[in-house]
Amino acid sequence: MKKRTGKKWIAGILLTSILTGCAAAKSENGSSDTNSAAAGGADGGYQIYAEAENTDSFSYAEARPAEAGAADEGFFEPSYEEFNTEEYNARQEKGFAKASVTPLSTFSADVDTASYSNLRRMIEDGYSIEDIPAGAVRIEEILNYFDYDYNLPKGEEPFGVTTQIGDCPWQEDHKLLAIGLKTEEIDFSGSNGANLVFLLDVSGSMNSSDKLPLLQRAFALLAENLTEKDRVSVVTYAGEDRVLLEGARGDETERIVEVLDSLEANGSTNGGKGIQTAYELAEANFIEGGNNRVILATDGDLNVGQTSESELTELVEEKRESGVYLTVLGFGTGNIKDNKMEVLADNGNGNYAYIDSVREAKKVLVEEMGATLVTVAKDVKFQVEFNPEKVSEYRLIGYENRVLDAQDFEDDKKDAGEIGAGHTVTALYEIVPAKEGEEAESSLKYSQTVTNGSEEWLTINIRYKEPDQDESILLQYPVDESFYAEKPSEDWQFVAAAAEFGLVVTDSDYKGTGSLEHVKSVLKGLDIEEDEYKDEFYDLVRKLIKNS
Repeated sequence: MKKRTGKKWIAGILLTSILTGCAAAKSENGSSDTNSAAAGGADGGYQIYAEAENTDSFSYAEARPAEAGAADEGFFEPSYEEFNTEEYNARQEKGFAKASVTPLSTFSADVDTASYSNLRRMIEDGYSIEDIPAGAVRIEEILNYFDYDYNLPKGEEPFGVTTQIGDCPWQEDHKLLAIGLKTEEIDFSGSNGANLVFLLDVSGSMNSSDKLPLLQRAFALLAENLTEKDRVSVVTYAGEDRVLLEGARGDETERIVEVLDSLEANGSTNGGKGIQTAYELAEANFIEGGNNRVILATDGDLNVGQTSESELTELVEEKRESGVYLTVLGFGTGNIKDNKMEVLADNGNGNYAYIDSVREAKKVLVEEMGATLVTVAKDVKFQVEFNPEKVSEYRLIGYENRVLDAQDFEDDKKDAGEIGAGHTVTALYEIVPAKEGEEAESSLKYSQTVTNGSEEWLTINIRYKEPDQDESILLQYPVDESFYAEKPSEDWQFVAAAAEFGLVVTDSDYKGTGSLEHVKSVLKGLDIEEDEYKDEFYDLVRKLIKNS
């Protein structure tokens, strides 16, 4: 099967088709909405593909029958998955930049993990490398899914920074720079409480065992871990939005779960109206100094009202000024709109996770509740300045949709990523060292008289804001040859293997000698058995090798 790239694929169905859920939604004038998912077909139905010139996003469409047999414990299988109309944003991989010409690399922090758990779902479902949509793989989200033994914060800083350089595994003579940030876990006993609005998609497209039933169990798990200091509201949306609960105490668990258990999926999807209502409730129950957040759970298949990425971006950008943050949780298979959910989270001062099982729901909403729900630093930006006397070329791996202009780094009005309590953030640079005697010219730090001839390779600059502040704080971390290790740490080796995995799966132009077999051999040599998620990654690599 040919890999889908930067096109939008539209499924045309021959023979009999059956419209289900949101796919059957009609617009007000009675015509089928153009954002609806393609219809499911009868057994033996056929499907053709027509390319549409759209380089911003594409949907991946394929007839894929549901697996027979009972689902694994804790995992939800859709009742059937005849036609796949999932949508992902296309990404343009960035190449190497010359440090003498462009010494500054600027990007926004990212703590989303949806890409990895969605990719895991595909591999578990038997996808080969050729089956995986290129836009579904975001390497930074693979790296940031896992926890690492990075340095903890010192003094008043909100995060610790860990830096290490090693030999690049997939490109001889290149180096690999790993930058890791880690925040402290939060002690909820001393917090001011959380004001949470559950914004739940109950449209027809959620009528599948891996969607609404899994959503209900996920939010019940969260409800069991709230306290009397917390407040919970529940808003549902389909053709219209409904407020089912407003400002309930967090310890009213039975009341909250009863509302969740009453949910049924039916109708079209007016997510924009639901978002507006949810923010209004969050503002009405606002807790000063607390965690005020809307948690949106959906498959992203919006087909009524504000549905385009630009409309959704405008909506959440306006709402984030209220001090209410946004968490987006994706559910389901077959018609998931990853592109829209990522846009909502990125522009709503929030994070985006994909829930494919009860275990993942527990990870995101219980084990990592602080990281998911409590922001400790907002508008976090990186700007790495390379010394052209030490670095000839460099390439940021991943973060394609997080790249900023150099001037954005000092612009406090420019939105960037948020980091939660207990989060880790990892960034990787592939570096081509400068050859001895190589001439280099630059107009920045490493060309100034005072630093000319510096032994530093680079300087890591980080800007962030306190959650309730509008002025950023600057941190700087110079890096020299002492950060190089012939045998880097196990964290570095795991991160490098995860990045190599992403390069191979996306068939990157820069994967060099990288291979899944090499990734497997690296992981096999690491002590990761005690970390269930890293150990699972090793199993996924082996499964993908077998699938492909």
